[in-house]
Amino acid sequence: MNPNADSFSTRREFLKNTGRIAAVSALAGVILPHVHAAENNTIQVALIGCGGRGSGAADNALSVQNGPIKLVAMADVFEDRMKTSHESLMTAHPNQVEVPPERRFIGFDAYKKAMDCLRPGDVAIFATPPAFRWVHFTYAIEKGINVFMEKPVTVDGPTSRRMFKLGEEAQKKNLKVGVGLMCRHCKARQGLFDHIKAGEIGDLVLLQAYRMHGAVAACFAERNTGEMSDLMYQIRNFHSFLWASGGLYSDFYIHNVDEACWMKDAWPVKAHALGGRHYRGAAVDQNFDTYSVEYTFADGTKFYMDGRTESGCREEHSTRAIGSKGSAIVSLSGHMPAKSATYKAYDCGRASKIWAFPQPEPNPYQVEWDDLIDAVRNNKPYNEVKRGVEASLATSMGRMAAHTGQVVTWDDILNSKHEFAPGVDKLTMSSAAPLLAGADGKYAIPQPGIIKDREF
Repeated sequence: MNPNADSFSTRREFLKNTGRIAAVSALAGVILPHVHAAENNTIQVALIGCGGRGSGAADNALSVQNGPIKLVAMADVFEDRMKTSHESLMTAHPNQVEVPPERRFIGFDAYKKAMDCLRPGDVAIFATPPAFRWVHFTYAIEKGINVFMEKPVTVDGPTSRRMFKLGEEAQKKNLKVGVGLMCRHCKARQGLFDHIKAGEIGDLVLLQAYRMHGAVAACFAERNTGEMSDLMYQIRNFHSFLWASGGLYSDFYIHNVDEACWMKDAWPVKAHALGGRHYRGAAVDQNFDTYSVEYTFADGTKFYMDGRTESGCREEHSTRAIGSKGSAIVSLSGHMPAKSATYKAYDCGRASKIWAFPQPEPNPYQVEWDDLIDAVRNNKPYNEVKRGVEASLATSMGRMAAHTGQVVTWDDILNSKHEFAPGVDKLTMSSAAPLLAGADGKYAIPQPGIIKDREF
């Protein structure tokens, strides 16, 4: 029996019926027994995407303290990453990880098999490259499963339009959906937002954000040696490829873009940008090394987002807000602690400080999970999809402006016809990659001013 989630108006009503429900797995055509919880209020979790961020999200999920929660299934396309993730989670949460080999799934259809191990009302974690977000979300909605999805949730216009609709479908089914923009759950930033809205630093007239550091993650991939297919190589190095992740701009800078727009309480209407590639060496990725984006809001306020991924240069990771009567630190040196504060002057010195959030700050990575599971257990409205898509669009708008050399408006990016990876829902382990390399082993890169209506 595999009941439709619509037949259960709340998780509590569903849990009354758990003894009559079996989960079906497609593993080798074998029907597996349902994972029976030790207690009838245990929330079961499936991890789909077992890299560092997925493992971190699962760790946070299992650390929620408001009731029993267990990891019961895992999915990935790389067996080594699943093995590492499973071992680390078992070490950290030995009594909450119940994922025997028959519930560790490998392949492009593994996400279905993992979610088939859940009941309606359980939670799936989506931490694969963003290109697959809408595919996995579609199945979760069909199954009546609550979701935590990592950011960004989209990387282009067509998938953004699709995700907006999926978010509405999830809301109609009363599904709880968290998006990994954890800064929105940061108590320090929340406090700062209240102080700004109260007029403490006057009207916002300028926002500035910086994300400057050396090469990180897989943003500068070198040529595929042939040890794996090009599809698997690109997924393994997904930060290097726009179809998979939106590149380093979307994956890394979205937090700064999101928190700046949050403080403004608006999304920008257009973006104008610069960017370029410098010290490439043997790298064959699609990223720029530097990005400088001028966002404009409807009232004319500017937001400058400056990113640089070059070793040996000055490093900074911060966001600031400038008002007509003072200034504010949104975040000072990374995602946490934010060290949010307001000041009477542009110079953020101790003498001019008005307010500061007390230290230490609660970990926002944990708080976002506490909030999501609280909503699941207590049937509170909780759907961050719309805001997650909007933050992804604002980020993509700036990226597209840099990659094309054109002014890109909100409507331009939203209505863009360039879907980076059409057919991603049909990929198999033997499929060709959405992006093909040339005879020299290199991939198409943005050419500002030459290619103007698409990014590659």
